Amino acid sequence: MTTSRTAVAALLGLGALTYTAWALEAVLTTDLAPAHTYVSELAARNQPHGTLFRTTDLLAGTLVWAAGLLASLRPPSPGRWTRAGWVALVLFGTATAVDSRLPLSCAPTADPACAAQERAGLLPLAHSAHSVSSTVALCGILVAMVALTLTARRYAPRAPLARSGPALVTLELAATVWTLAAIAALEAGHDGWGLGLAQRLQVGVIAVWLAVLAVSLVRPTTAGTPLRSRVLDVRGKERVTSGSGDTRP
Repeated sequence: MTTSRTAVAALLGLGALTYTAWALEAVLTTDLAPAHTYVSELAARNQPHGTLFRTTDLLAGTLVWAAGLLASLRPPSPGRWTRAGWVALVLFGTATAVDSRLPLSCAPTADPACAAQERAGLLPLAHSAHSVSSTVALCGILVAMVALTLTARRYAPRAPLARSGPALVTLELAATVWTLAAIAALEAGHDGWGLGLAQRLQVGVIAVWLAVLAVSLVRPTTAGTPLRSRVLDVRGKERVTSGSGDTRP
């Protein structure tokens, strides 16, 4: 099981690193303003480095998919939340990989002509399909973040994910609300309310959470004991009645 956990952690770590490839926009020449454009527009077919970003998206999705699949077959921790979390991570990885195969043909937030074609329904079907796969990926990662963070807090309270997971989940939910509000503002004709910043925060937090999960799988911790297996002895001190085994996330 240790070997399996190490393999899952390695896949997650590589997936987290690859998922941050969008940060290369800081050193690459693009036609997009990070504060106002979708991250996925970096991978649009008409962008100069679209092939690079589509490839890294595919690799990130595949790595996370493999990690989630391996862990879901033999979950490191017991419980329905654990299995649900890993299955949701498989969904996220799958949808992210599919997303990379359904790239935008142009960047609607940066190109008025592209935006006009999008409103008129003249763009390829891949644009609509991309929105669906992105939504599925987001739903998958949100479920995974909540479920596996709860698992860590229950079974491995000293793991990094148990300590920092709640803050990351809260930040991810806030970034998601900001992103959705920015999209609504953009569609209503406003300036987008920092859409690019909101979405970059959103995907950045996801990458950090994946990295923390990876570290939690391999870092030695003292296994937590579910509250229901703790009782008080006659002197009023807490006593553990049964061990919980190695229960890292």
